[in-house]
Amino acid sequence: MKNDILTVLWKERKALFKVQGGRSRILLVMLTPILLAVIMPLTFDGPEEWTDTVFSMLIAVIVPMMLVGVTIPGSFAGERERNTLETLLASRLPDRAILIGKWSVSVVFAWLVTLAALLLGLVTVNIKFWGGGLVFYSPTVAIGDLLISLLIATTVAGAGVLISLRANTVQQASQTLMMIFLLPLILFQVVAVFALRPMIEYLENMNGEQLLIIVLLVLVVIDVIVNALAANRFQRAKLILI
Repeated sequence: MKNDILTVLWKERKALFKVQGGRSRILLVMLTPILLAVIMPLTFDGPEEWTDTVFSMLIAVIVPMMLVGVTIPGSFAGERERNTLETLLASRLPDRAILIGKWSVSVVFAWLVTLAALLLGLVTVNIKFWGGGLVFYSPTVAIGDLLISLLIATTVAGAGVLISLRANTVQQASQTLMMIFLLPLILFQVVAVFALRPMIEYLENMNGEQLLIIVLLVLVVIDVIVNALAANRFQRAKLILI
């Protein structure tokens, strides 16, 4: 099983940049984490505004969502477009190896880029506010950044696989995935307009650790459900007939 997963990983690694728009699109998307990691810390008045607050978590949410959102739609829809899906499904590779291999490439790629962006943000803060000693993320922020970015990456990857399994084209899969993840943002904005003050008061009464635990628990539940659905939907016989 392990060797089979590595086989799929190796194949997908080479195809990682072969998304619609090619390398240029990936590189353009990767400008976002660089800009966030450099420009945002420069707007603060002190290092603790970056290392001890939730601002760095914007990177932990936005970057993996964007990078996985660009790469995962082609996981199966891309194979279907290239007429290579039947060949892949007819191979000796186990179902789980194919699924995990394709899922893992996008997750690992996005998570590593996110960690690099978080490190770049820390470097930026240390350069701007250099006072003779290094500053680091607080334990709560560091743990939050690591776990939230990983859970966002795995959740989006699971949703992307779920959509890509049935999409006829990569473009269709990308648009559907984008719509799904835009809906919560729109809903949050609507709720914020009508209940911004109560939300702020409620959050102010919670400490950072409590809020982080709640967020992580919610993400874990969503992550497990989405990826379980993706695993259950991956059925060779039905995919070949699509």
